[in-house]
Amino acid sequence: MAEETIFSKIIRKEIPSDMLYQDELVTAFRDISPKAPEHVLIIPNKLIPTVNDVTEDDEKVLGRLFTVAAKLAKELGIAEDGYRLIMNCNQYGGQEVYHIHMHLLGGKRLGPMLAS
Repeated sequence: MAEETIFSKIIRKEIPSDMLYQDELVTAFRDISPKAPEHVLIIPNKLIPTVNDVTEDDEKVLGRLFTVAAKLAKELGIAEDGYRLIMNCNQYGGQEVYHIHMHLLGGKRLGPMLAS
């Protein structure tokens, strides 16, 4: 069993957050350290530590991450201009909380992901 994370407590509303969406599969809330004018984290309610831990049973929840991202992008007014979705995996990939999460970033022109 994976260890509980701060995101588990946010899902259960034990820690306050600026929650934008929640259903039986996923929860979305504003990042406390935004890297863009709109920076939302979308997380599965089920604790999946890393992308490496995803199984076929998780396909429905992973699809929901994307549909919720598109819904929120429209609601936040960033869908038309564009936005970025990011998922990090493990230490070298930049993952800080070991509960998979999708970053939805937008509201300004975003530069290239990697410098050459």
